[in-house]
Amino acid sequence: MPQRFIDRVDRILKARDSLVCVGLDPDPALLPKPLRRLAPARQLDTFLNGVVDATYEHAAAYKMQLASYLGYGEAGIRSLVRVAKRIGPTRLRILDLKANDFPNTMRLYRDAVFDELGFDAVTVTPWLGWETLGPFLDDPAHGVFVVAHSSNPGSVDFQEIPTPRGPLWLAVLGEVRRLGHTHGNVGAVVGATFSDTFRPARAALGNRIPILAPGVGAQGGSLAALVREGVDSEGRALLVSASRSILYAASDASWKKAARAEAGRLKVQVNQLRAGLRRD
Repeated sequence: MPQRFIDRVDRILKARDSLVCVGLDPDPALLPKPLRRLAPARQLDTFLNGVVDATYEHAAAYKMQLASYLGYGEAGIRSLVRVAKRIGPTRLRILDLKANDFPNTMRLYRDAVFDELGFDAVTVTPWLGWETLGPFLDDPAHGVFVVAHSSNPGSVDFQEIPTPRGPLWLAVLGEVRRLGHTHGNVGAVVGATFSDTFRPARAALGNRIPILAPGVGAQGGSLAALVREGVDSEGRALLVSASRSILYAASDASWKKAARAEAGRLKVQVNQLRAGLRRD
């Protein structure tokens, strides 16, 4: 019987002693200057391989935003598949798709993301109804991170609409908890830019249900608040995701060294905060 996704998340975070998720979101306008003279396909592969190799020792997960690869056309999709293989199964590979559609279409997404592209998890939204996630719930070895509260300022337009169970995003987390414990493969996306959400989010989810938290680094989310309130009682079940602050830490020939240093700095900061919680 395959290992449940939430158990695999916990095993990897413990084995790596890291909660760092590196966002591999290539932007041609921000790539290091030494790469810009290369052909687009080679440019992309060189950058992705360099970042993965530089950050591998510090990362527990990598998250790839699909739009960053679609901009490169066919070459981008080929690079996406190659980098997922390069990362391998000892780290989590998350495709940031925020998919939601009718169940028959979601089944096609599931097969493509997991079987063809080689990812371990995908981000989804619940807005067409919980039934739409059915095809993913049938596969406990692969995960879905349900967007509850995203990191962008406009998230409050809908995600904080009042409901009988509190704001809408918190009601979503209640169902995520139920599905996570029932199926063993459901987590949540809670943006790090809203620091007052971490405590109620973890309270709603309880232990073991993983939170994917984008928004630290360039978006300015509070790392201290996120770690203090977002980890579970074991100091895990949290993926601290940073993209631009790691990928574009330097624009010159030192870009790989800078990415390694930034990922390492983030790992040390997170682990120091976790150690402080254990002492408390």
